[in-house]
Amino acid sequence: MIGLKIRKNIANDMRKLLLKHSLINLDAKIKREDDFVVIPLIEKPQNELLDNFGLENLQIIETAFEMQKRGPKSIKDYLKGRIEDEKIEEIRGSFDIIGDIVILEIEDDLEEFKSLIGETALKFTKRKAVFRKRSEIKGIIRTRELEHIAGEDISETVHQEFGSKLILDVKGVYFSPRLATERKRVADNVKDGEVIVDMFGGVAPFPVLIARNHEVKIYSIDINPDAYYYAKKNIKLNKVENKVIPILGDVREVLENKGINADRIIMNLPGTAYEFLDSAFNALNDGGIIHYYEFAEDFQKPIKRLQDAAYPRKIDVLNKRKVRSRSPGKWHMGIDAKVLP
Repeated sequence: MIGLKIRKNIANDMRKLLLKHSLINLDAKIKREDDFVVIPLIEKPQNELLDNFGLENLQIIETAFEMQKRGPKSIKDYLKGRIEDEKIEEIRGSFDIIGDIVILEIEDDLEEFKSLIGETALKFTKRKAVFRKRSEIKGIIRTRELEHIAGEDISETVHQEFGSKLILDVKGVYFSPRLATERKRVADNVKDGEVIVDMFGGVAPFPVLIARNHEVKIYSIDINPDAYYYAKKNIKLNKVENKVIPILGDVREVLENKGINADRIIMNLPGTAYEFLDSAFNALNDGGIIHYYEFAEDFQKPIKRLQDAAYPRKIDVLNKRKVRSRSPGKWHMGIDAKVLP
């Protein structure tokens, strides 16, 4: 096999150039020889590509290379030869990893293969347990039915996210690891001294992350007793007891009875958050910021809801984004808005 022998101090720049022109043989490993490296090539580069590096620094040679070990890169790769190709194509490539637990979506017509798919996911992810989704998120406590299909039959785990540790039971609470970046984005916008309300706090991922990085006071409210239980554990686990106040109850009643006035409110309940907008704006100070989420086809509808709920005050939309896809044509939308006096 031909290779390009080049001095180490300029090898990385050459490697990038060769990659750009698709000239590196990616099935072979780069060799190291004293002050040189040898890059495996598919074909000899044109001289003009090499001229800028100086002919004294490089040489085209014939040599043997060690080949790359290329293992399976996905669950589908692991299953090749064990399930018919047309069935493999029906398997969803994406899945959630929460701590030591994997949660898969497996269509009903793959029922006979669920154990095999589960064991494969266990091997591929090197986690402890695999569950299959059996329902959508439902009910006021926001939980879904899960079926254990591989590994240990455990549903409690510790998930790590941007330095936070979150203990939770996947059967008893709602938690999405796919919202980690969104939680970090919101936390990065918080200012010290704020009073914050997370209206649907769950196991407190937003409050914990914010409190770990800012001097604030946060109310984490949820109606699910299991979520409240784990929120308390996570607040203690992350040593933010003096900043985060967990509250069990209906958020409307909590805000009204406690008379909370907030500088920032988080409303990450995209299915029904709009039903609570009146309570949110009643609690939000002039100049306060609301992080509102809704499943929608475009930004127009959620922004109109915010404008109507804020009246007679006005809002200034600071940011709008598609957090992630919900279904074809529908998105988990995020709107950040400031309430004007």
